[in-house]
Amino acid sequence: MVKEEILMEEEEEEEGKGNLEEEEEEEEEQMQTKNRKCKSVIEEVAEKLKSAVEEVEKIEAAKEIRKLVRKSSFSGKTRSRFAAAGVIPPLVDMLQPCSYSLLAREAALLALLNLASRNERNKIRIVASGAIPPLVELLKFQNGNLKELAAAAILTLSAAAANKPTIAASGVGPLLVQILSSGTVQGRVDSVTSLHNLSTSKEDPKLVLDARAVYPLMNLLKDCKKYSKFAEKTTALLEILSNSEEGRDAITNADGGILTLVETVEDGSLVSTEHAVGALLSLCQSSRDKYRELILKEGAIPGLLRLTAEGTPLAQERARTLLDLLRDSPPENRFSSSTLERIVYDFAAQVDGTDKAADTAKRLLQDMVHRSMELSMSRLQLRASSCTPSKVQSS
Repeated sequence: MVKEEILMEEEEEEEGKGNLEEEEEEEEEQMQTKNRKCKSVIEEVAEKLKSAVEEVEKIEAAKEIRKLVRKSSFSGKTRSRFAAAGVIPPLVDMLQPCSYSLLAREAALLALLNLASRNERNKIRIVASGAIPPLVELLKFQNGNLKELAAAAILTLSAAAANKPTIAASGVGPLLVQILSSGTVQGRVDSVTSLHNLSTSKEDPKLVLDARAVYPLMNLLKDCKKYSKFAEKTTALLEILSNSEEGRDAITNADGGILTLVETVEDGSLVSTEHAVGALLSLCQSSRDKYRELILKEGAIPGLLRLTAEGTPLAQERARTLLDLLRDSPPENRFSSSTLERIVYDFAAQVDGTDKAADTAKRLLQDMVHRSMELSMSRLQLRASSCTPSKVQSS
């Protein structure tokens, strides 16, 4: 009886396996059929685009390409198949200002954006097909929608390392800076990211970035959360700009420029604090006499002290160097921040022993930072209370 039950269970198991294999084979066959149909549709639409004579037919084909990529369950394969079918050159050709209407250029641009998304090869193919010059022309255009689509395209294409030299040399930088001042929120975000992509590559950042970018970048940094990814890119650009005399002057002359960098040191993420302290250090190293009082006046010391304990290794090193430059004593007699840390550590080791010395020293340094911040705040309040109403209004 037991044997019969076991045999029956084995038969049922074998039957279940057989059914499962049949289902898998059926699913695979359905998938292959679906892929064949999809490939056939892609080839049909590609041929329609390439053979079209009338602009309206090309616009319709471009719209179909975008629709098929967006709705495909296998969008990655669909993008590659469309590229293999040769749709990129005719779509790029549709961007030419002298040959096509605004409607045609918009349809082509949307199709190219969908083909480039998450596909490195297609990004490179689009630039190699000559897309950058017409995109630069679109950035000069007054049509807000087309201008921002072009900015989005530059952002997408600049993510590919192979494209950066071509884009950087195209004269796109000043046009992206214009969008920083006058574009929509999304346009500004795209422009900052594009400038960041191009300025942090191996190319000379001067090709895309100059001191005119400081004012809009500083305004954007004031208004955003200092720990956001956007702030990280913005402070990276400001640090690059702080390496030139024109950039340093612009940072100093910008309304609340140095204060904004100090606030980022206090409230930013690990990345944005590293860039913000780098910009401040660049100012002070270029001319200690010129920038020391300006930085001190904005209450930089508390944030810098905290950064020596909590920042990235590079941020800590920069904060220590800047603190040394901000001290009143001459260089030969200056009490370095690393010396301060050693003294605090030695004191902590004597009190709590070497095993707990690191934790105790950190708490002591944090307490010093806290007390320094309280003192700085008291000074700021005293300064504010001493101002007349007319002075406050005009500041």
